[in-house]
Amino acid sequence: MILTALNDYYDRLVEQGDAHIAPYGFSQEKISYALVLSKEGELLQVKNLMDTSGKKSHPSIRQVPQPPKRASNISPCFLWDKSSYVLGLTKSTETKDMVRTKLTHKAFKNYHQEWLSGSDDAGLCALIAFLEAWDAEDLVQREKIPEEALDANLVFQMDGEQRFLHERPAAIAIRQRQVASGTGREVTCLVTGEMAPAAVLHPAIKGVNGAQQVGASIVSFNLNAFTSYGKEQGANAPVSGKATFAYTTVLNHFLRREEGNRHRLQIGDTTVVLWAEADNAVQADAGEFLLSALINPPTDEQESQRLHAVLSQVAKGRPLRELDANLEDSSRIYVLGLAPNASRLSIRFWETASLDVFARRLAEHFQDLALEPLPWKQEPAIWRLLSETVPHREGSKPKLDDVAPQLAGELARAILGGSPYPRSLLANLIMRMRADGDISPLRVALCKAILVRDASLSNSQNHDKEIPVSLDIENRDPGYVLGRLFALLEYSQREALGGNINATIGDRYYGAASATPASIFPVLLRNLRHHLGKIRKDKPGLAIKLEKQIGEVVDLLNTGMPKSLRIEAQGRFAIGYYHQNRNQFKKSETNDKEGDEQ
Repeated sequence: MILTALNDYYDRLVEQGDAHIAPYGFSQEKISYALVLSKEGELLQVKNLMDTSGKKSHPSIRQVPQPPKRASNISPCFLWDKSSYVLGLTKSTETKDMVRTKLTHKAFKNYHQEWLSGSDDAGLCALIAFLEAWDAEDLVQREKIPEEALDANLVFQMDGEQRFLHERPAAIAIRQRQVASGTGREVTCLVTGEMAPAAVLHPAIKGVNGAQQVGASIVSFNLNAFTSYGKEQGANAPVSGKATFAYTTVLNHFLRREEGNRHRLQIGDTTVVLWAEADNAVQADAGEFLLSALINPPTDEQESQRLHAVLSQVAKGRPLRELDANLEDSSRIYVLGLAPNASRLSIRFWETASLDVFARRLAEHFQDLALEPLPWKQEPAIWRLLSETVPHREGSKPKLDDVAPQLAGELARAILGGSPYPRSLLANLIMRMRADGDISPLRVALCKAILVRDASLSNSQNHDKEIPVSLDIENRDPGYVLGRLFALLEYSQREALGGNINATIGDRYYGAASATPASIFPVLLRNLRHHLGKIRKDKPGLAIKLEKQIGEVVDLLNTGMPKSLRIEAQGRFAIGYYHQNRNQFKKSETNDKEGDEQ
């Protein structure tokens, strides 16, 4: 399904004439210099092809014959390659590298003599003459090569021409013969269902964070254990050479590291690619842009307002096309999550649905997170939620590298698929809040989302009543009530001791109070008398209000103080604590303003 969708998208891009998509047998590669040759094969110039449009120059992207798959093997590219292959020169002075460089240059020379022999094309003949005359040991010839060109990718060009040698008709014809001769035996392609020669090796996928720099594979069989029934390498999962080229080419296109590339997103250790299938390119672009913004909300105020409008539209059940004529609700969206796994890639998740379904699922996700007061100015991206699962250290930002392996993929799959959040997520959040004492609004929002999603998918009745969005003074759930009570006790301590307090009961006892309330709350309630006594001296009215509030909350505990709370109840404890805390601070701010006015 994944390879088929990628192959179909490649065909559409070719039909549309997308300049970024290479035809079969070619690919987009980083090229730094061109060796300009005379008709006799003499090196006249080393032309700089670096892209200087940015602050720093970098290799330009050019369409060249697709490179072979390399590991430790020596395998030259056709009509281009690194300087070690093309010229037999490298910056390294280590003996082993210099020996290998000689071997790679010899292989490059023999490879081109084999394929270009008999050609009457002037450019290809010039290249043969150059390779025969070039001597990497000749200091006079080596002086023609600038230091910057060493270990860079080089192409060839005839003097006085704009096109490169690999773009000449004769070179393209040879390349087509190479592609046809390099495939395996004819099989039924698993992607297209057509009879075609199978690919022995699949090209590498580049651009996945954490994967090898040379690229990694989705389909790969390279051990003796994968030779059962006489099937070797690609024969274990027969895919035609053309389909193999198509899916790897379009996936590498999605994964390119360019500013403004909406197809690629990073969520923790998972690199996400998404694309749309619509009636026309405009609708596809609009769908991709919207889903990208929903997964990774923009910081721009104008775009953020547009996102709010979309979510409001979805919540009302109205079609997206009413908001934007280019948004087609039925547009098909594909989302693929990839993560590194040695020399291969793991599929973290694969979700496909219509645009309106994805928009509705993401809207439901934000609704599940919603608390009052709202803990964000703009909807939090998935990576922002993941940062709440790692340690919060004072004076430093949370490190996404500390996110538990696979959690990013599991959370993204739950959000995009509308399924329950990962079971480990709630335990992780509770553990973090107990360990570092940061009961952050987003952590509480995640706890609520997990509990709401579980309740709604289990068809539990009145789950909204059990897990409220704002303070619910009638809620009798023990976890929620104890969270409220703990917040009131902490508030009383703050009011009694003022700015002289070094650590609140929240700093010292939150973890124990949320897990084993019967062992902590009796002690805290005894200390309450002392705190209320201090408050009465300066604020007798506040003391009366607090005593009444705390009494009303304690009365909600019909079954008494539980010895322990399950993990779900600890999540409700955090929600009750958050609601009551925000309510108390809101009252304090109101009282302060009223006092200022008087």
